[in-house]
Amino acid sequence: MATYDVVLLVEQALSAADAQQISSLHSELREEGEQVAYHVLLPADDAAARVEAAMGGVTGGDVLASPAALLPELDLQEIEEEARKRSEEALAASVAALTAQGVEATGALATTSPIDALVEQVRAVDAREAIVLTRPHLVSELFHLDWTSQARRKLDLPVLHLLEHETIDEQSAGGGEGASLI
Repeated sequence: MATYDVVLLVEQALSAADAQQISSLHSELREEGEQVAYHVLLPADDAAARVEAAMGGVTGGDVLASPAALLPELDLQEIEEEARKRSEEALAASVAALTAQGVEATGALATTSPIDALVEQVRAVDAREAIVLTRPHLVSELFHLDWTSQARRKLDLPVLHLLEHETIDEQSAGGGEGASLI
């Protein structure tokens, strides 16, 4: 029997509620004896780029030197290692949350564009669907620049967008954070 592979692209660690919601989407398949496997992708936090961008914003772009040159005591490598460790911990927590639901799950950090990593993973496992879990991003969603819209343009399979830390009922009823802002 073939495995029904689902690739998940997430912004942050899955909560227990997120994992329960995701696993419930495929409960009928599992009840019918189908093997469902989840492949979690979490973008690696690029802390050095964030520091550089923040420092560039602080200096207003008037300073020609890089932000790292302005703060020599700032160890960007150490910051990057800490960020990678946080990303790895969030990924491990996400996989653990899914396996606690009794489903098969693996995970990987996306070190390239999140959409490119999603497309690559979908092709690598011959996924049947993709799920994107994000916080609400109203402006990017309005202009179809969000991850889900980008994934739908690049993939020839169903792409579901869920809002993190909201149940499907909250999203559809308008009572949750994301749906009430739309």
